Amino acid sequence: MGPAPPDEALIRRALEVAAAAPRTGDVPIGAVIVDAEGRELAAACNAREALGDPTAHAEILALRLAAGVRPYRLEKATETRNACPYCAVACGVLIYSMADGTSKDAKPKVVHIEGDPDHPVNRGTLCPKGAGLIDFIHSDTRLKYPEYRAPGSNKWERITWDDALDRIAGLLKKDRDANFVAKTDAGLTVNRWLTTGMLAASASSNEVGYLTHKVARTLGLLAFDNQARV
Repeated sequence: MGPAPPDEALIRRALEVAAAAPRTGDVPIGAVIVDAEGRELAAACNAREALGDPTAHAEILALRLAAGVRPYRLEKATETRNACPYCAVACGVLIYSMADGTSKDAKPKVVHIEGDPDHPVNRGTLCPKGAGLIDFIHSDTRLKYPEYRAPGSNKWERITWDDALDRIAGLLKKDRDANFVAKTDAGLTVNRWLTTGMLAASASSNEVGYLTHKVARTLGLLAFDNQARV
């Protein structure tokens, strides 16, 4: 003998409760329903199902179905792989961004960050600093452009990237021209520059690290260090 037809009113109530619960995937019904009324309904359904009530079983199926089809909040977000900028470990992260509004000119905004489970370094895990990256991105005090403080001044002034790069390049050339050592007093060729140092980042790729090393050594820099101590 087959199961009795489910009660339509009970199934509708189950769907309403499930629709109000957060989407948690394929998990036991007791974990899907989080509000007090929902927990009571789930417990009652489980108890009645244990007694062989086919209507309770239909309610449970309806609850699971309704909870499983709720839209995933990152479904329409753009996923971007990157590296955490903090320490020398360079853990992989997944950055999810979504545009504000429907205009084609709407600027995407980072809405969620999590560890990259496919990254060989961290396998999806993040330390507290990495887990709080989204606050770092949206911080009101985040520096987004170059600033310059003139000697004797008590304030920083915003400058363009071109101005910053021109100033850095000019100061580097001035110091190198004044202090570059081509030969020692004994006539030994050394081609070294000892008055300027360079500190490289650790969250770069192997290719970027190789190019950085070539630039520093080509200039004659000996004081060349890396955050990762490699």
